[in-house]
Amino acid sequence: MSLDLFRTKSIEQSMLDTDEPEYQLKKSLTAVDLTVFGVGIIVGAGIFTMTGRVANQVSGPAVVLSFALAALCCGFAALCYAEFASAVPVSGSAYTFSYASMGEFIAWIVGWDLILELFLAAAVVSQGWSAYLGILLGYFDISLPASISYGGTVDVPAMVLVLVLGVLVTIGIKESMRVETVLVAVKVAIVLFVIFAGLAFINRANYSPYIPPSQPIEGVTNRWKQPLVQWALGLEPSAYGVGGIFAGAALVFFAFLGFDVVATAAEETKNPQRDLPRGIIGSLVICTVLYCAVATVVTGMVRYDKMKPSGALADAFAQQGKTWMAVVIAIGAVVGLTTVVLTQMTGCTRLVFAMSRDNLLPISLAKVHPRFRTPWVITAWMTVIIALIAGLTPIGNLEEMVNIGTLAAFVMVSIGVPVMRRTLPDVKRPFKVPFSPVLPVISALICSYMMLNLAVETWLRFLVWLAIGFAIYFGYSRSHSRVRTGRELPRDLEQALRENH
Repeated sequence: MSLDLFRTKSIEQSMLDTDEPEYQLKKSLTAVDLTVFGVGIIVGAGIFTMTGRVANQVSGPAVVLSFALAALCCGFAALCYAEFASAVPVSGSAYTFSYASMGEFIAWIVGWDLILELFLAAAVVSQGWSAYLGILLGYFDISLPASISYGGTVDVPAMVLVLVLGVLVTIGIKESMRVETVLVAVKVAIVLFVIFAGLAFINRANYSPYIPPSQPIEGVTNRWKQPLVQWALGLEPSAYGVGGIFAGAALVFFAFLGFDVVATAAEETKNPQRDLPRGIIGSLVICTVLYCAVATVVTGMVRYDKMKPSGALADAFAQQGKTWMAVVIAIGAVVGLTTVVLTQMTGCTRLVFAMSRDNLLPISLAKVHPRFRTPWVITAWMTVIIALIAGLTPIGNLEEMVNIGTLAAFVMVSIGVPVMRRTLPDVKRPFKVPFSPVLPVISALICSYMMLNLAVETWLRFLVWLAIGFAIYFGYSRSHSRVRTGRELPRDLEQALRENH
């Protein structure tokens, strides 16, 4: 029974699956496309929605250190992703990597965690997009009916955004990339505008104290909302101080999500062994520099305790009397969050595609459109579900749920690198993590500690999500798995290879 849970899927079989015509995706992406893909999802939610809130409530000006710590965590994990992606260039990202190195059950847990990440992230960010759209329209004295806008009974703008992007994802990833390339260019230009325009308004006094002294959180009696590490040690809920830097890092970690999604595009990359590591690491480096620069400028423009938790970037310029600059920032937020949702939806469909092709989820979902060569059935289902969540659910602070699912996947990937090197030493690895196994172990430890800095209630919700996943795995996936049953895809793989080669 225990050995049965940890059966692996060979890399050779994973590669053969990508050659089946009915389940074959079109290869069209380059390293530049992948870097844009990564920047498109990373730059957006964090800069526009997390910076002000974390600086104001958790870290103070030291939010820059929180970003740096989160980037360090992601950087180590990115190296592990890059090694796996170069060795196993197949859709599914961490799910596929775990299947090859640690077995089916671990792969299912990782895939289930990533579904949580991408589903909720797309919905959360689309609601944030709707909020910024309302702010932008307000500058032009335009307002939507309260019942059908952000915070209303039905968030229609968020639903419309998801539905439009769902059509774009269905038409094709290269077509999506053309749109995203333009939007990313606009977004990065806006971010650079914030950095250079904001330099003129920096008041060095706002940086003092750089690390505000730790203080109890007033009015907080619900210990379920404090970080697990504080709860476990019996500490009072507190903010700021050194602990605030770590707690802030666990929150702004949401801002770095995206480089892992780059790996889900492996099957659509022309030269995945070379270009995937470049795209993953390149996008993370670019975004880290931009994030730290923006955080430094904004906390210098407005004292942390006077910063607006939401819309901090636009508000920082508004407080300086530069309303036109605030309008420019709002436009950048709308554009930026559009690319984030687009990339998250693309990554989500590719993940479920990989899990369905393995029949851990119904294999009928994995059908590829005969013309567009995209998983259109999955995309249709994902679009409808995400639109309903975004439009009807008061998601609130579920960013932490996104973070804990992703961090759990990072831990598994980090552990998987030394495991796979030992179990499959002869596999070709165009990119290798330096200082293995030391660096992957450090990566796993950092990610684990970051998880401990998330709220107790987040852990409880996460455990419920895992319980649902276990029920699905033991009720359906374990008995239907293609690795277990030996079931072939609808067309013979050997014939498919002859047709394609």
